[in-house]
Amino acid sequence: MPRAKPEVIVNVSLAGSDRDYDERVTFLHHDFRIVRVGTDGDVAAAEELVRKWADRAVAIAVTGIREARAAGLYDGELEAIDQVKRATTAVPVTDGHELRDVLQEWAIRHVQTEMPGFFNNARTVVLGGLNHDRTTRILREYTSNLEFADPLLRYDLPAKLDSMPVLGLAANAGLWPIRKLPGSVKSVINAPGSRLSHAKARKAARDCDIVVATYDELIGFGLEDLAGKTLVTSAVSDERLAELASRGVDMVLDATPQPFHVTVVAAMLEAMMHAVASGSGSLTNDDLLDMIIDAGLEPRVLYPNGPRRKSRFAFVIHPLSQKFFESVEPLGTIARVSPPMMMDVVEKALAYAPPFIYSHVTGIRSPTGAEAEGWLITVGGTPKELMAHSPEFTYGRLLAAAETAQKLGAQVMGLGAFTKVVGDAGVTVAKKAPLPITTGNSYSASGALWAAHEALVQLGLVEFSDSGRIKGKAMVVGATGAIGSVCAKLLALSSDDLWLVSPESAKLLALKHDIERSKPRAKIHIAATPNGHLGDMDLIVTATSGAGKRVLDIMEVKPGCVITDVARPLDLSAEDVARRPDVLVIESGEIELPGDVKMRDIGLPKGVAYACMAETVVLALEGRYETFTVGRNIEWEKVKEIYKLGLKHGMKLATISGANGVFSPEDITMTRELALERRAQAVQGHG
Repeated sequence: MPRAKPEVIVNVSLAGSDRDYDERVTFLHHDFRIVRVGTDGDVAAAEELVRKWADRAVAIAVTGIREARAAGLYDGELEAIDQVKRATTAVPVTDGHELRDVLQEWAIRHVQTEMPGFFNNARTVVLGGLNHDRTTRILREYTSNLEFADPLLRYDLPAKLDSMPVLGLAANAGLWPIRKLPGSVKSVINAPGSRLSHAKARKAARDCDIVVATYDELIGFGLEDLAGKTLVTSAVSDERLAELASRGVDMVLDATPQPFHVTVVAAMLEAMMHAVASGSGSLTNDDLLDMIIDAGLEPRVLYPNGPRRKSRFAFVIHPLSQKFFESVEPLGTIARVSPPMMMDVVEKALAYAPPFIYSHVTGIRSPTGAEAEGWLITVGGTPKELMAHSPEFTYGRLLAAAETAQKLGAQVMGLGAFTKVVGDAGVTVAKKAPLPITTGNSYSASGALWAAHEALVQLGLVEFSDSGRIKGKAMVVGATGAIGSVCAKLLALSSDDLWLVSPESAKLLALKHDIERSKPRAKIHIAATPNGHLGDMDLIVTATSGAGKRVLDIMEVKPGCVITDVARPLDLSAEDVARRPDVLVIESGEIELPGDVKMRDIGLPKGVAYACMAETVVLALEGRYETFTVGRNIEWEKVKEIYKLGLKHGMKLATISGANGVFSPEDITMTRELALERRAQAVQGHG
């Protein structure tokens, strides 16, 4: 039998005719001839084409008026598309809005499900107008950082008018004078390609993460500043995808599935669905769902430059002393010319200052290909000032910083230095902040022991088992604190004898019991103060929140001991450290970030961050936008997890550093020689 003649579906488009086609395809088990005819912005020609094809086609799609206007082919009213659709009643005529709405919403939810948190707080610029209404409504569920070229969408008027019919009638009456303006005048006011609309969106587009636009709208707006961005669009051809690749676009989310070898718009697919449904009026939701599933239609997530993902983080810092003010102008000038008493006044005043961005952090790139950018946000209080106020005062400063982070597009925020130990150690802030919070204490604990182990290896004064365990004695000062307790649990598995020191007697007893239940390798001892046992220790970890108070007598420490000071501010002063050149005092927690990192000075070598900040970066690189570490109790499982994730993303232990900077191999050798000399002198003295 001869093959049945295919049914004809026509797409009459007011956009350019350069993308016309005439092809045979199979869709939902039906054979179709699909034809696209562009009119290059000619409305009258479009009406005539609809009437002409009504005798041969079983359904007609009418599209392209916004694209034609964006491309400069048309400067009339958008409502003209309705008169084109009314050119015939002989066959179903659709603009595709029913299917388009479903596909737009599905595309956003699909990505948010597959890549949780992808759109969270994303800085988004929307070109075009009501053709992106459903996309923007769904994006508002995940981010408030939206900027629009269309004023109607900027104020979410379509949704408001839909939900309030009376308001809709009033708005229609109020807009009547504008509707009577010539199309050329209205296009100057509202058109995405106009100067006014450009001015509204251009600035936001430079720093945005997401652009929502058809390709024609994008051409009208300009293809600059697309590098590293995600484009949410529809009906992207291979040629256009190649152009976007050359512009450095990271990801293209195409809401319109492409089941054929030619690129079709959603209205063409909907017209074919009408034909399959035998033209029975509007398609019901059940019709749409059944046909979408039967046809295997899915949004397209395209990576024109290969798979990649860029995440965004924020990290809160604060001055550890008045010396910090010297690095921030105009405070630096004030510090240089002001007497100490004046700087005390400045220190008090800055505690009340609003948060500000100290540094934009760029260039972080994991070996996996994941990238991250972030912002260091400063709250003005020194530890002295933070301790002088109630915890609620600091919570307020941190929540203000979180609002700043949200506006910047951050998906997770870390708390640095003293901000993470005030009050309930991040619990309240995490409950009230508009984005996930982490204190970074899990990685701080991991980094502390990582650095300590490396220092002991380099000194070579302690023996290790084949499995890397220390054949010696260790002590944790501040053992009942958040980081101290985890360090204690780690050292209980990797040393012979472990002393836990804290003035909090009841907590100390509970910690000892908790550790001993897991049958550790080390014998556990407890003490309220460290001084009676310092002379026997090979490794000491100090992790108090003493804010500069003296926590141990360094003159009593064993020669060759490694002291890892993880407290911020430091537990040991530079003056104390200088008194014992035979003891290696390291400021643990520094992690070398992967990539070519650009960041303002935070008192560490280039590309190096404190472990608490590195935890925030690791979470961003992994796409884990979640509250990871808060509160006083750190989970051992999370310490192990963040350590493994750090290795996955290329985190390295930075060069070991102390109060005077990086320790060179010569510094380590000199400390070793002095330690051996003093040990020999001690033996002779006892003899």
